[in-house]
Amino acid sequence: MGSEDFSEKIRQHIHQLVKTAGLPDTEESLESLERGWEEKLSTFEKQVEERDMEMVEEFDAEDERGALLMTYSGSLINLGPKGEEGRFIAYHSIGVRNDVPESAETDNTDLAADVLIDEGASFTNGPIKKSSPIFKIAVIVEEMEDEEQEELLAEMTQMLTDDFIEVNKTIIQE
Repeated sequence: MGSEDFSEKIRQHIHQLVKTAGLPDTEESLESLERGWEEKLSTFEKQVEERDMEMVEEFDAEDERGALLMTYSGSLINLGPKGEEGRFIAYHSIGVRNDVPESAETDNTDLAADVLIDEGASFTNGPIKKSSPIFKIAVIVEEMEDEEQEELLAEMTQMLTDDFIEVNKTIIQE
């Protein structure tokens, strides 16, 4: 991963995570969080590629498609396709933070605004009002039924969640 990807912003965010993860505030903790972060990112990118999704810089709130968001803290937000009643949204905190819910889901919510890289995603209702800043946005490009999109996103989220949890275990050895 090029150092240009691994921006100062991410480093600062990771630095804050050292404290919330309850790790000792050492260079070693920081490095291990960074390594874990890089691993998560490459897994995310690989999954996106394998499933013919596309990385975008922004996602329009009116966009009908489903998307998968990865936040700076390494959490995943599964953003279902826009239906009559709004979207299904599942948030999975797979960061090493102790101060956020593990996961939260809600039906019939929607994006309160367009999703932009480096900004938190905000939702009209449900348990999560605003996420931490978004690092990557992956959208479904193939034409598929809402149900298929939901299945693909759920499958992908599950796979990434399992993978991220494994990565975390290497960071925080109990």
